Amino acid sequence: MPFDPAHWQSRLDALRAAHRVPGAALAVLAGGHVHELASGVLHRGTGVAATPDSVFQLGSVAKVYTATLVMRLAEEGALDLDAPVAEVLPGFAVPDPGASATVTPRRLLSHTGGISGDFTLDTGRGDDCLARYVAACTAVGQDCPPGAAVSYSSTGYAVLGRITEVVTGRVWDEALRELLLDPLGAERTATLPEEVLRFRAAMSHLGAPGEDPGPAPAWTAMPRSAGPYGGMCASAADVLLLARMHLDGGTAADGTRLLSPEAVAAMRRPVAPTPDRWTVHSSAWGLGWTLYDWAGTPGFGHDGATLGQYSYLRVVPGAGVAAVLLTNGGGARRLYEELFAELLGDLAGVAQPAPFGPPARPVEADTAGITGEYRREGVEVSVTRTPEGTARMRYAFVDGMAGFAPPFETDLVPVEPGVFAVPGMGAFSGEWMPVVFTTLADGTACVYIGMRAAPRVG
Repeated sequence: MPFDPAHWQSRLDALRAAHRVPGAALAVLAGGHVHELASGVLHRGTGVAATPDSVFQLGSVAKVYTATLVMRLAEEGALDLDAPVAEVLPGFAVPDPGASATVTPRRLLSHTGGISGDFTLDTGRGDDCLARYVAACTAVGQDCPPGAAVSYSSTGYAVLGRITEVVTGRVWDEALRELLLDPLGAERTATLPEEVLRFRAAMSHLGAPGEDPGPAPAWTAMPRSAGPYGGMCASAADVLLLARMHLDGGTAADGTRLLSPEAVAAMRRPVAPTPDRWTVHSSAWGLGWTLYDWAGTPGFGHDGATLGQYSYLRVVPGAGVAAVLLTNGGGARRLYEELFAELLGDLAGVAQPAPFGPPARPVEADTAGITGEYRREGVEVSVTRTPEGTARMRYAFVDGMAGFAPPFETDLVPVEPGVFAVPGMGAFSGEWMPVVFTTLADGTACVYIGMRAAPRVG
């Protein structure tokens, strides 16, 4: 069905207001044409209106850019995806000697490296920030052995960013600009605050669920070392330039070839299934891309979140449709779910999954087998059984992440065997979020929360 700008502007306006999202930008590729819409304000304190050319923080959508850059370097022969990272970065090490010796760029791309993923470290604003970050990885533990399972790792993408620096001789920002952003024609994409100030930029907003959020105390909380995994800003249409290049077999809009069709296909070939199929409704992970299976219709994309800004990219290759939604606070997840269910259904015939949550009729669950203590770097999870036979979870940040947020306790509501629902935390998670208990291929029992594996330790 042809794209109707007036209809979709009306839906964007209505859903944005209903879910208390201050501002949003939407770009859609359909029928070979790009359509750009915007709604609301960039900053509730100043009242500056959101426009289609406004730039927002992309969060983890930045990982797709880093992955594409890594794949380009691999195609040029500058990098072997299957050689140990330590061969490219002499001295690279994490506490696990086996992981230090065997983890590869391919495993980092697919989140199967096992390196714990929430290592945030401000190593300053200098051009050596990634080198210093990687040097500090000697203190970062493993969620699981390399290759054992998908466990989402932003840390791994910072390491990939450092790899691009070593093989190109340029800092990540420069390599990204010269080898990817400029060839794409991405003129409204930036990695540094001083670049963002050239544009009409969205301010982050924070607030309790169901309330109108207000401007955050700071525009961003991300250090420069977060760049390769989450420190990019762009307009919605600029993000479509990347998506369209992948749809077009690796060529930019002006015909410049950035990747071969084989590399493009490899990036969205499933590497490993994800036990947590609900947090971002993914069926598996490729090399950088989140992969989807919408009732038999394949798709790819990525989500992103920073402190108060949320981004969503979805591509339906069979229909030649791609959509990017960028937001700056409020109930962004619910805006995305409702808008994209309508949009992708209308333009691509895709039936997206319903929002995650408990079933309409309560189900019983065997909770005896999941009780125990689970731990990953910076997080402890304790699951106990109540006298009534239900399960209760305590989640706490510890060690280097202690103080990030207070511990919380909640009941685990059964959804299906091994899968439970707990109330969502923040706009990115939606009303409910999944807690998934599973056993890895090596026999390790673990719990997945936020697509991150925490092995059982007691």
